[in-house]
Amino acid sequence: MTEPVQVSFEFFPPKSAAMEATLWQSIERLAPLAPRFVSVTYGADGSTRDRTHAIVTRLVRETGLRAAPHLTCIGASQGEVLDIARRYHDEGIRHLVALRGDPPAGQVRYQPHPGGFAYAADLVAGLRRIGDFDISVAAYPDVHPEAPDAAFDLDNLKRKFDAGATRAITQFFFDIDSFLRFRDRCAAAGISGTLVPGLLPIGRFSQMLGFAERCGTPVPAWLHQRFEGLDEDPETRQMIAASVAIELVGRLRRHGVSEFHFYTLNRAELTYAICYALGLRPRTAETRP
Repeated sequence: MTEPVQVSFEFFPPKSAAMEATLWQSIERLAPLAPRFVSVTYGADGSTRDRTHAIVTRLVRETGLRAAPHLTCIGASQGEVLDIARRYHDEGIRHLVALRGDPPAGQVRYQPHPGGFAYAADLVAGLRRIGDFDISVAAYPDVHPEAPDAAFDLDNLKRKFDAGATRAITQFFFDIDSFLRFRDRCAAAGISGTLVPGLLPIGRFSQMLGFAERCGTPVPAWLHQRFEGLDEDPETRQMIAASVAIELVGRLRRHGVSEFHFYTLNRAELTYAICYALGLRPRTAETRP
């Protein structure tokens, strides 16, 4: 029997009043799909710490959604990071996304903070010591751009699960076969936690290319061809974007995937359409779990 589909959504702290309005309109649109959780990102240098917390607390207070704030190793001591986690725990938040984090602007290579957690596995272990958190971590089907090779990257993922991670959410990808091979390698390495594909609906192709370059995601030639000539045609571009994403999730479903994480970029339209194609339908507050 096919398992029912579960989804989760990622949002980021807005930088302006207009962007904040868009964020909450998107949350209002997507909330009736009853996501398993919604995550809220955290600036590379900790710059969005307060804004992240404000969004998380408002999400819990006004929507009843299960919020999952990001925590990183960047820009803070172990004590500071764990104090943030304790604050979330005291507020009833039990799901965290534990990440190493990206180097702040101007820093070419990652350098652990003096007195901080060096890597995500260390952060996961620290969080496990202070609370009963459900912890998500990151995974890279196409290999983390700073990893020396795929074996090293897989070992690092296993360390995160061994430290107490519950699930791994992948970086976005477009090669289904690459993801399936990665899933097989995880199983062979003894990783038994859940592997959730992360999907990026393509609102603007050029923006996606910038994201892909930074995180090491290959963009296949067929995808370039699909979006060729659509820079000034947003309506057709959105239809193509929805078609591509629905095709990807359909293939993943046929290979037994039942849980998906969407990098929404604070927009609801494409994510809502993809979820609808997956069979999800709006649920009232009374019928949500």
